[in-house]
Amino acid sequence: MHQRLSLWNLLLVVLTFLPACSGYRPFEQLAGLSRDVVVARMGQPDMERRVDAGTRLEFPRGPYGKQTWFVYFDAVGLATRAEQVLTEQNFMRINPGMAQEEVRQLLGRPNEVQRLGRQRGEVWSYRYESPFCRWFQVELSLQKQVRLAGYGEPSECKEREFKIRRHDPR
Repeated sequence: MHQRLSLWNLLLVVLTFLPACSGYRPFEQLAGLSRDVVVARMGQPDMERRVDAGTRLEFPRGPYGKQTWFVYFDAVGLATRAEQVLTEQNFMRINPGMAQEEVRQLLGRPNEVQRLGRQRGEVWSYRYESPFCRWFQVELSLQKQVRLAGYGEPSECKEREFKIRRHDPR
């Protein structure tokens, strides 16, 4: 009897924490919750911004930061909606000549920032959910404007590919 009770307790604990592991999205019933409740459940945001009718909190989430959630609040401070912004649709909105701050407003904080040699600017890299091992990258000029945008391959993918090829018996 004692062993069965212990297994039941273990199962109960696993089932309690399983939803937390299933994703990094905000909880389902977000609308109408206060800022304090959202922060208590999701942790401290990376950034808070004023938007049209209220504020927006930005939450980079997940392994390697593959998700960034923007949670919107109305003028009273109650959550209205949440959206995952690291998407192909948003990447397509990044165009040469766009200001650095516009990129940050659309995609949030980059996962990695690399300075380019000879003071040519920097590259912002965003990991995102994809069946391929790649990230979205934005090259910014010294004038803090988008020079180029496109897809690249993180170094850990190249290392993994090398290991797979090296062990290939062919």
